[in-house]
Amino acid sequence: MTIALNVRQLGVQDYESVWQKMQAFTDSRDATTPDEIWLVQHPAVFTQGQAGKPEHLLNPTHIPVVQSDRGGQITYHGLGQQIMYVLIDIKRQKAEGHDLNVRQLVTALEQSVVQTLADYGVSAYPKLDAPGVYVNVNGQEKKICSLGLRIRKGCSFHGLALNINMDLTPFRNINPCGYAGLEMCQLADFVQPEQANCDLVAPKLIAHFVKILGYNTQQIFNI
Repeated sequence: MTIALNVRQLGVQDYESVWQKMQAFTDSRDATTPDEIWLVQHPAVFTQGQAGKPEHLLNPTHIPVVQSDRGGQITYHGLGQQIMYVLIDIKRQKAEGHDLNVRQLVTALEQSVVQTLADYGVSAYPKLDAPGVYVNVNGQEKKICSLGLRIRKGCSFHGLALNINMDLTPFRNINPCGYAGLEMCQLADFVQPEQANCDLVAPKLIAHFVKILGYNTQQIFNI
């Protein structure tokens, strides 16, 4: 690709403020705007996707619930979860002859997580009928990464949320991603505590994503 990929480390930021920034970025970008990845962690929040059903919030808590414009149902974000937002101009890539559509972008995100977890010796897999990444734990399927996108003007925003080392308790108050009885897990369940660190995982996640989509340039910004 001839357009650079910019990677921004946002640190810890409120969900709604980052969401508004993603919308503004997408609305203002043009055909020359580089694609971007935003790495961030959010303080505790439940987010409900566009088609989200209120009954999937089982037990209201002090944690706020935000109605989002991404795809999917309800999920939880909290510290210790690595979020990767992908602001990709899909229509530009098609115009440049790159075979990329929304389904392929979803697959690239899922495979980035699968390959990152493989770096830690964790065997994970996606499911065609339920976007995200899953792990089989002693015969029980658990979800380790949630995924939801929004496409506007042929450009994506939102992305994935990979559980690294966080408090999973709030997930018990919802049907994660709309699936009753679905249990969540995290990288910390499978590796040494010092390995389950967002700062260590994020570069691996980026490297796999860049390779899968064939980007040949990237710039790193810490803001």
